[in-house]
Amino acid sequence: MRISTRWNDSVVPAAIILLLVVCADPIRAEIEELDSIVAIVNNDVIVRSELEHEIRRTMVQLQESGEAIPARSILEHRVLDEIILERLQAQQAETLGLDVSDAMLNEAITSIAQRNNLTLEELQMTMEAGGMSYEQFREDTRQKMLTQRLQAEEVIKKIRVSNQEIDRFLATNSDSLVEREEVRLQHILIALPEDPSASQVEQARRKAQGLVAKLRAGTDFAQTARSSSDGGRAQEGGDLGWFNINEVPSLVTEQARTLAKGEISDPLRSPSGFHIIKMADIKGSGPGTVRQTHARHILIRTNELVSDEDAQIRLNQLRIRILGGADFDQLARSHSDDTGSALKGGDLGWVSPGDTVPAFETAMDSLAPNDVSQPFESPFGWHIIQVIERRDQDTSADALRLRAREAIQERKASGAMDEWLQRLRGDAYIEVRID
Repeated sequence: MRISTRWNDSVVPAAIILLLVVCADPIRAEIEELDSIVAIVNNDVIVRSELEHEIRRTMVQLQESGEAIPARSILEHRVLDEIILERLQAQQAETLGLDVSDAMLNEAITSIAQRNNLTLEELQMTMEAGGMSYEQFREDTRQKMLTQRLQAEEVIKKIRVSNQEIDRFLATNSDSLVEREEVRLQHILIALPEDPSASQVEQARRKAQGLVAKLRAGTDFAQTARSSSDGGRAQEGGDLGWFNINEVPSLVTEQARTLAKGEISDPLRSPSGFHIIKMADIKGSGPGTVRQTHARHILIRTNELVSDEDAQIRLNQLRIRILGGADFDQLARSHSDDTGSALKGGDLGWVSPGDTVPAFETAMDSLAPNDVSQPFESPFGWHIIQVIERRDQDTSADALRLRAREAIQERKASGAMDEWLQRLRGDAYIEVRID
């Protein structure tokens, strides 16, 4: 019904006013419910609309993975807790002056597109076709990068690994450090019918989880595949043969790169059912001769007082002085914010591929010996680099120990991260306003 905006009298009839008031109350109540505060995190708030958005997204992810969706109250509290932890980390990053610039974000998104064999335009269309705004995807990616940078600064760098721990790891897990070229996989499928019911999915999941438990306890994989698998290679013991590491089916890409020899995966859900994968064998090569670079740098960190433009201007001035004959060593001692290398005149020693963040390595690799780079940005701030010399070095033993150290750090990171998040939460003011 359309109400005319033209009136014969100068006063709106009382009946119309009453109608508008009565109709407005449910609308106002709905808006207030949608935007009501569900939690306070220090000086920030989380509103109902944010929580509902994340709940919907979580439910989609659970449905796609085939996982059971918990009761509404459990899901609501679980998702709210995740939002609170994300908010606390964002606040901590802001306190420390950490950020992710547009240049760093663009580089990361370009890398995501390239890994999926897409152009940026195709990636944007893919996002929007899936019902996700490209701007929201950019913002989510920025927040993930910021969280990773914060966790690296606050947790990962502080994890200590002893030489004895490295020795023990290499004695039992050295094959996991091999650069994988081919993998041999075995497979068990617990099939699902087309358009299965919730009970059929749950029954198949339990069967797959039961088989995984038996296989990890020592039951023979090939015999189990012959007796229990619905896969096409069941009578061959589930043997799928050898795969080039870059040609592994997308469902098991992560498992092909991370499972140790003989290890059994958790059940993996696909439209056809639940899959169990065993890493039967691995072919590859360990670290060998690498090209190392001896370099030094000057770092200017940005913060509330030093902008990106300020950092670039200062580094350009220092670069001009170096090219004019000024001593890099002295300028680094006086101006670099990297206290560890500044005491050594900015000297980083011999750097191997992968030792530094991608932006730094790219800039360093583009320089000839004695060249000084233009100012460039990395997650740590703005730099200029000078390459002193390069060499080819057999680093097999050193590289294996470095990879072992990183693997041990990853194992320790989960517990260390939980402790750090608990401290972060314990030091915060948090008020939850849902039952």
